[in-house]
Amino acid sequence: MNILPRNIPVARVLGYMYTVLWPFPAWDSLSVSLGLWTQGLQLLWIEVELLVKGHSDLGEVTPEIKASERETAVAIADLEWREMEGDDCGFHYGDGTNEAQDNDFPTVERSRLQEMLSLLGLETYQVQKLSLQDSLQISFDSMKNWAPQLPKDLPWHFLRKLQALNSEARNTTMVLDLPLDTRPAEKESQMEEEMMYWDPAEDIAADDIYSFSELPTPDTPVNPLDLLCALLLSADSFLQQEVMLKMSLCQFALPLVLPDSENHYHTFLLWALRGVVRTWWSQPPRGLGSFREDSVVLSRVPTFAFVRMDVSSNSKSQLLNAILSLGCWQWDCFWHRDLNLGTNPREIADGLVEISWFFPSGREDLDAFPEPMAFLNLRGDIGSHWLQFKFLTEVSSAVFILTDNISKKEYKLLYSLKESTTKYYFILSPYRGKRNTNLRFLNRLIPVLKIDHSHVLVKVSSTDSESFVKRIRAIVGSVARSPCRRVSVEDMAHAARKLGLRVDEDCEDCQKAKDRMERITRKIKDADAYRRDELRLQGDTGRKAAQVEREFCQLQWTPDPPEKHRAELRRRFLELRMQQNGQEPALGVQEFIAGISSPSPGERQYFLRWMEWGLARVGQPWLRQPSETLLTLRPKLGGTSDLSEPLWPEPLGVEHFLREMGQLYEAESCLVEAGRLPASQRRFAHFPGLAVELLLTGLPLELVDGGTLSVPVRWVTGLLKELHIHLDRRSRLVVLSSLGVPGTGKSTLLNTMFGLRFATGRSCSPRGAFMQLITVAEGFSQDLGCDHILVIDSGGLVGGASAGDRFELEVSLATLLLGLSNVTVVSLAETKDIPPAIVHAFLRLEKTGHMPNYQFVYQSLHDGAVPSPKPRDRRQLLDPPSDLSRAAAQMEKQGGGFRTLAGLAFCDPERQHIWHIPALWHGAPPMAAVSLGYSEAIFELKRCLLENIRNGLSNQNKNIQQLIELVRRL
Repeated sequence: MNILPRNIPVARVLGYMYTVLWPFPAWDSLSVSLGLWTQGLQLLWIEVELLVKGHSDLGEVTPEIKASERETAVAIADLEWREMEGDDCGFHYGDGTNEAQDNDFPTVERSRLQEMLSLLGLETYQVQKLSLQDSLQISFDSMKNWAPQLPKDLPWHFLRKLQALNSEARNTTMVLDLPLDTRPAEKESQMEEEMMYWDPAEDIAADDIYSFSELPTPDTPVNPLDLLCALLLSADSFLQQEVMLKMSLCQFALPLVLPDSENHYHTFLLWALRGVVRTWWSQPPRGLGSFREDSVVLSRVPTFAFVRMDVSSNSKSQLLNAILSLGCWQWDCFWHRDLNLGTNPREIADGLVEISWFFPSGREDLDAFPEPMAFLNLRGDIGSHWLQFKFLTEVSSAVFILTDNISKKEYKLLYSLKESTTKYYFILSPYRGKRNTNLRFLNRLIPVLKIDHSHVLVKVSSTDSESFVKRIRAIVGSVARSPCRRVSVEDMAHAARKLGLRVDEDCEDCQKAKDRMERITRKIKDADAYRRDELRLQGDTGRKAAQVEREFCQLQWTPDPPEKHRAELRRRFLELRMQQNGQEPALGVQEFIAGISSPSPGERQYFLRWMEWGLARVGQPWLRQPSETLLTLRPKLGGTSDLSEPLWPEPLGVEHFLREMGQLYEAESCLVEAGRLPASQRRFAHFPGLAVELLLTGLPLELVDGGTLSVPVRWVTGLLKELHIHLDRRSRLVVLSSLGVPGTGKSTLLNTMFGLRFATGRSCSPRGAFMQLITVAEGFSQDLGCDHILVIDSGGLVGGASAGDRFELEVSLATLLLGLSNVTVVSLAETKDIPPAIVHAFLRLEKTGHMPNYQFVYQSLHDGAVPSPKPRDRRQLLDPPSDLSRAAAQMEKQGGGFRTLAGLAFCDPERQHIWHIPALWHGAPPMAAVSLGYSEAIFELKRCLLENIRNGLSNQNKNIQQLIELVRRL
C-alpha cells in the first residue's frame, strides 16, 4: 500500500535515502548512520506534511514560517542540492575542510564560528548582544590613532574606524607580529594537513596555487568578511543598523543575507538596512529631473546578481567594482583578494550575500547608468550555498554566473532552473577548465534556460578588462531598459521568507512597534494640517506664550522695571498656559506616549526608529537641494532684511511629538507654581522621565524649541533633574556645543566625531538646538575629569542680518549655548565670515567672565586639498570686519573697548585653535565615499578636544545641578 501522497517525487525519496545511507559506514559507526537515516526520514515526513497541506514547493509556503519549519526548509534545500549532485559527488563524512561541504556539517561550522568568536573576543556577546551605546563610549583608545595588536582588538578597531567614516576600516592587519606559538594548535595542524594532502581537483580556484606565499600569518589572522559577519552576529539590531549606515557612507558593499550555519538559519537583514537613505538624480520620462531622497529599502530597481559556480579565474568582486566605477575613479566597494587588508581564507563568511547600489548624479560623464540599480554578490560556490543562490534567482533581473567548468554536476544544478524567468549570463575563461565539456553542456543548457550564444561571455585576459566591463555595462543597461523584474529590499524580504530565510524585522517587539507607528501615520494626510489640528499646543497659543515669557525674562535685566507691566505680562502668560492646560492631548500624541512608555526597552527603540521613517514618508515632498545651496542663497537673503521665515518648510518629525509633551508639561508646571492647580492633580509629571529614557538610548532631545527659538525652562529643568536621578553618582558633565553657518556640515562633523544621531541631509537646516549624551568609560572618567559629555548641536546662524527679531533670537541662542559650554566648535564657511550673532554672543559673555575653549572649523565644500593657513592668516580669520566690530560694540554698549575675537575668545591663533577640514566627499555624490582626509582631520579635532578637556583647558566641568542653574540664568 502506498502511504505517500501521489505528488511526492520518487526521485526525492530515493535522494534522501541515498544521501544518508551511501556510502555505508563501518559497523562501528552504525549508530551514527542510523541517527542520520532517522533525521533524513524526519525531513522527508515534514515535507510530506507540507505537500498534504497543499504546498507543492517550499516557495509557496506562507511567509509566517515558524522557526522549526525554517530550519527544516534550510535542511531540505541542502538535501535538494545533494540530490542534484547525483553520481558526480558522493556524500562523505570527514573533517569538513572542503569548502563545498561547509553547509553539510553544522557541527564543524559550530566549531569554526565559536573559534572565530573566541579569537575576536566576541563569545561573551552571544546572549547579551553588543549594543550601540557600548560601542560609543569614550575611553583611552578614543584619544589615539591606534592600530590593533591582538585579534581581540579587531572588532573595536573596525567600529571606531567605521564611526569615523574611515575608508581603512576593513584593514585587519596588526602592528605587532604574534608569536608563532600563539596560533591555535588545531588550526596549525589543519593547515599542515591541507598543505600535505592538497589535491588540485578539489574546490579551489586554479590561480590559488600561486598564493601559497600568502598563507595565514600572525599579523593578518582574520579575513575582513569574517570579521564583519562575526561582529554582526554579536551585535543587537540597532548596532547592526548603525554599522550598515556607516558602511554605506564609506561606499562599502552591505551584507544582505548573513550566514549562521551553527544555528541552522541565515538572516535577511531588512531592519538593519532601513536606516540607509540615499539621494540621487531622478530623471522622469518627461519633464525636468530633480534630486530624490529615499530609503534604499523602499526603492524598486533592476537587480543583478553575480555568483561563482565551482571555480572561476575571474574575480566577481573586482568585476563588480569596475562596473560601478567610471573613468579614472576606482572604488573598492566589494572587498576582494587583491586588497592588502587581510588575505586569510574565509572561515564563516561563505554564504554571505552582499548588496550595493548605483545611483546617478545627473552628470553623463560620471554616470555609468541613467537610473538606480542594485548589484548582489554571493560569497562562495553556489553549490555549497544552494538556498542563497535560489533566493538570488527569484529576486534578480539577471544572474551572471562566473565559472571555468560546467560538468554533469553543474548541468544538473542549472537544469533545475528550467522554470525560472530570470535571465542568465555565463562568464568563462578560455584558458581554464575543459573547453569541449563546457561547450557540450552549454549547448544543452541554452534551450533549458531560454538563452542564446550572446549570453555566453568569454573574458580573454586582463588586457581586455576595460572593453569587457563596457560590454557587461551594456548588457545591464539593455536588461534594465527592457521589461524586467524590479524589486525593492522589502520585496526581497518576502521572497526570503518563502524560502525559509529568517528576516530580522519579524521579531515581536519590532512588529508591535511598527503597528503602533502605522496607527499614527495613517491619519497624517498633510503635515501642516496635522501640526495645526493635532499638535495644537505648538500653535498660536504656544508661540504667544513663548513671546510673553521672553519679554518677562528681559525685564529681569532692566533696572527698576515697571511693576504694572510685569503684572500684566504675568497675567497674560498664565491665561495662555491655562488655555493650553485645558486641552487634551490628541489621539496621535496619546498613541506616541504609549509607544515610548512600553515596558520593553527594545520595543521603545523600535518604535522611535519606525516613527522617524514613517514621518519622513508622510511629510510633504519638496525639491531636494544640496547643502551648498544654502551658502549660495545666503548673500541674497542677508543685508537688512529680517529672516523671519524659514528658507524651507520644517518637516514633521519625532521632535514635534516630544515638543507637544514638553508644552503639556510646561503649562501644567506653570499653573502649579502659580497655585492655580494642586500638585496632586498633575497628569504629566512623568513626561521628563520618559524623555530621559530616550536620551539615554541615543535619541537627541530638543533643548531650544525650534519653532520659537526659545527655551522651555521648566521642561528642560525637568529633563536635567531626571537625568541627574538616572546617572546617580556619575553626573559630572562636560558640555560641548556646535554653532555656525548652515550648510557647513556641523551635524555631520559631530556625528562623525562621536557616532551621534543629529539630523542631517534635510532640505532645511535643523532649527533650535538638540542635545545628546555620550558616556565616558568608568576606567577613563577619572583621567578625563567627567563622567559624560553632553553634546549640543544648534541650528544654523544665517549671517548678514544684524537687526530684527530673528537676529535677536539667534543672538540669544548663541549666548545660551556658549554660556552652557565648556568647549565650543564654531563651524564657518569657506567665505571665512563670522555671523554677527556669534560676535554679539562673545561680547555678552565677556561681561560674565565665562571663557569656554573655542575651536574654529573652516570646512571645504569642494573637492581638493585645503592647505593649512600660516599663523598670520590664522589671526586674520578671527578678526571680523571693522564695521561689524564697531556695530557690535555699539549695540552691546562696549564703546571703544572692543577687541578682536582672537583676544576675546582666549585663542592663540598660532596654535591649533583653527582647523581647515577637507571636503567631505571623495568624488561626486551620490557614488562618492567619504574622503580619508576628512576622516583623519575630524579624528585630530576630536583628539584635540578630548586633550583640552583632560588637561583642564576648558572651563571648569559642571555637574547637572550647576547646569540647571545656568539654564535658568541664561
